[in-house]
Amino acid sequence: MDSTAKQTILVVDDEKTNLALLHHILASDYNVIAAKSGQEALDRVATTLPDLILLDIVMPGMDGFDIIRKLKDNPDTRNIPVIFITALDSEADEEKGLELGALDYITKPFKEAIVRTRVRNHMQIVHQMRLIERLGLLDPLTAIANRRSFDEHMTREWGSALREHTPISLLMMDVDKFKTYNDTHGHPQGDVLLKALAKLIAAAARRPRDIAARIGGEEFVILCPETDHVGALDIAEQLRAAVAAMTLPAGQISTSTTISIGVVTHLPAEGDSPQAFIELADKRLYAAKTSGRNRVVGDPGTNRQGPKTIN
Repeated sequence: MDSTAKQTILVVDDEKTNLALLHHILASDYNVIAAKSGQEALDRVATTLPDLILLDIVMPGMDGFDIIRKLKDNPDTRNIPVIFITALDSEADEEKGLELGALDYITKPFKEAIVRTRVRNHMQIVHQMRLIERLGLLDPLTAIANRRSFDEHMTREWGSALREHTPISLLMMDVDKFKTYNDTHGHPQGDVLLKALAKLIAAAARRPRDIAARIGGEEFVILCPETDHVGALDIAEQLRAAVAAMTLPAGQISTSTTISIGVVTHLPAEGDSPQAFIELADKRLYAAKTSGRNRVVGDPGTNRQGPKTIN
């Protein structure tokens, strides 16, 4: 997370005076957004995942307990920390809120110092947890996504493609004759090569939902949601050409390499397996390697016919 970027707090309260007061207390340190009802809060969360939610309990229609249940039932929102803001002071209410997953309570009427301190303390925890999570999802050598991160994105984007009836494409690639490169130039130079390749591969994942990842020693992938086969092949060919044109200094000489890429596109249907999708990309990568390397292998035939059914 960018240390200069403000963390976002969603304040949910049906009273305008409470919203205004909390905005006054917190806006200098955080990006504060507001919702005046339960449904508005859920709509806000769907478009902007906040770092923390300050949630009133007593509201008309959907109350705070209902809202936190919905948040915790949704895998995309269950990890957003929630602090209840309430005039309720019974132990039963507090126990209920904590059992539903709230981190803390801030009671009304608000005391500025208490609000600031409790929010700051929880935001520090959020920042630390996000940092730990981020480090756990990055490949330490190349600083792009690792296999765990790729698997999580695959699960999420496959589900999205299934719901939205949109194609999803995968580019699987590895470095041609990487062992020979390491043996010739040494493992430190091999690491230099992998870092340089990762930069090119990450740059090829242009759109916000695309993800580039290192999933093995010299093996990389790019996952491209909402991308047809023509578009995926274009990305793959541009990347292949960019790698072939790249040179790297190695002492008094320059080195170069090539990559082979397997490309698969699919329109998921009920019962289809993302694992079969990944395995087909791996088979296409193997075909690219065995048919001469430094090439892209996609759908049979013209390679320009869009999504195919996985066999």
